[in-house]
Parts: sequence; structure tokens; C-alpha cells
Amino acid sequence: MKNKLGLLGLFCLIFCAISSAAVCQPFYKSRAEIYDSWHICRTRPQGIDGYFQLSEDKFHPLIVFESLGRNADIAYKLGEEFRARYPDSYQRAEAIYNFVRDRVRYTHDRDQFGYAEFAQNADELVQEINKGEARGDCEDYAVLLTTMFKAAGYRTAIVLIPGHAAALVFLPGYPKARTFLTFSQESGWIWAEATGRRNPLGWVPQKALQGQAIAFEIGRAEELVRKPFPKGEITEIQRKRRIISISPFFFIIFIMWIIPMISRIFLVSFLRRGH
Repeated sequence: MKNKLGLLGLFCLIFCAISSAAVCQPFYKSRAEIYDSWHICRTRPQGIDGYFQLSEDKFHPLIVFESLGRNADIAYKLGEEFRARYPDSYQRAEAIYNFVRDRVRYTHDRDQFGYAEFAQNADELVQEINKGEARGDCEDYAVLLTTMFKAAGYRTAIVLIPGHAAALVFLPGYPKARTFLTFSQESGWIWAEATGRRNPLGWVPQKALQGQAIAFEIGRAEELVRKPFPKGEITEIQRKRRIISISPFFFIIFIMWIIPMISRIFLVSFLRRGH
């Protein structure tokens, strides 16, 4: 019996899938696009209702303000905790950056939500961090970092380059910065690229220095107000299952271990029936 339970447990550990779960807040669907309770489109950055209100030469990251001001919640409180814990501004910025980098796994939106684009707000991502299941792509990292930097007392911005979003933090004199960027005629801004697990704070992708970039500083909190949903349009957004994989090496070890165990189980069962 113990062997059977051990076998079942091993199968579960190696081949089980993490169950899908709904994003906590409700959404509604309109013309194939997904909107949240602030009537911000989560599946499109462009347009007046897009999560970044992106146009040809400017943008306005509305989704950031879902976690600031009157809407401040767990992400903002987390940033405040870092401010209290780290009095040194350089150490605090590094701690916030490392926290996000090390706890969010880069995942394309289509692989997680089934949409080519689906932006998460900062609080939704922190909820997933607290469960140990946080996944996101570039705009999700940028939104969470700017929210936490803002709460921790920094000037911060979101920056866009073609096909990519990142965070900026104003940290003049930071000794580990690869490059100080100039934004709003002020030098001292550094790039926060947390999408790579080995990227330190201040690392800048080469394409960011070659192409055109536009940035938006997160200033005074804009008071977004939740609005009623259209009748009968509420929908639920599910995160796709994430299969736990096993390396070829451990798979071979598993096969070498399981065949003798199965043989012993069947042999014991056969002998018991014989008696």
C-alpha cells in the first residue's frame, strides 16, 4: 500500500498541472475586447480606452492609476513597506527591482490568457506573487515597478520603445548604472528591465539606445472611478494551465526507478492472490 501511495505521489509531482484560476476582479467583453471595472480595455494599448492610451507619438498609462490614489491597495502598500525597511535610496530601489524580477516569471499573454495582449494591473500581479504563481510580460513588469517605486518615494516613469515597455526610476548618482538617461531635460534616470532574471537594475537593452523612445512620468495620482458594467456582459478571465515539466535527466532516472517498483508491486499482488 505504501509503495502504491508513493507511486501515485510521484506521478502527481512530476506530471500534474496547476489548475487554472480566474483573475480576481470581474471584466466585461465588448466587440471582442476585454474591459475592467474602470472601463479600461485590457486587451489593447491603443485608443482613448486602451490601457496605455497609446497614439503615434505619445501615451498615457491609465492602468497604473488603478493602483494609486484612492485605488491604492496591496501593491502600493508593498512599496511603502520597502520605503520603511530600506532607508538608503539605492538599496531600496535595488530591493524593489529584485523583488519583482525574481518573483514574476516572464510569460507571453497568449500563453497565459489566450489573448495577444492582456495587461494586468499592479495589484493583480502582487496577488499572484503572494500565491507564488506570478507571470507576466513587459508591460506587467513595468506597471508593477512604477507603482512600487512611486509608493517608495521615487520619481518613476514608464518608457516605450517599439514592441516593448519598461520602467524608469530617477536615481542620479547610482554607482551601478550602465547608462544615465535624460528625460524631461533631466539626467539621472535609469532603466529598470526586470524581464530577464539576470538583469541588474540599470541594465539597458541595446535596442533601447538605438531607437526612438517615449516616456510618461507617473506624477500626481489620477483618481479613476469604477463604473457599472453593461448589463449581461460580465465575463471571467482564466489563466491557462501551466504544466510542470521534467528535465530529460530526471525523466530517465524516473524510468529507471519506476520499472523495478512496478515489477515488485505486481509480483507482490500475484503472490498474495496465489495464497
